[in-house]
Amino acid sequence: MLFVSCTIIVIFILTFYIWHQMESIRIGYEIGKLEEKVLTLGRQVDELQAEKSSLLSLDRVEKIAKEELNLVEPKKEQLVYDEFIP
Repeated sequence: MLFVSCTIIVIFILTFYIWHQMESIRIGYEIGKLEEKVLTLGRQVDELQAEKSSLLSLDRVEKIAKEELNLVEPKKEQLVYDEFIP
């Protein structure tokens, strides 16, 4: 009876140990995948920020305003200056 009890306890401990090791390996692989995904998303963010900067450049905005929207520079008499009082 003692031998059977000890055998069951040893089998339980070994099973728990193997399960623990396999979970550690699985979590390690999952962490690796998530870290790669973070790097990929970081690169995408950098690319999108560069694209945003190019789309919002003042030269491009001015060109679109003049060519597509037919806007023109204001004349001197159209300018209104407001006094700034701090």
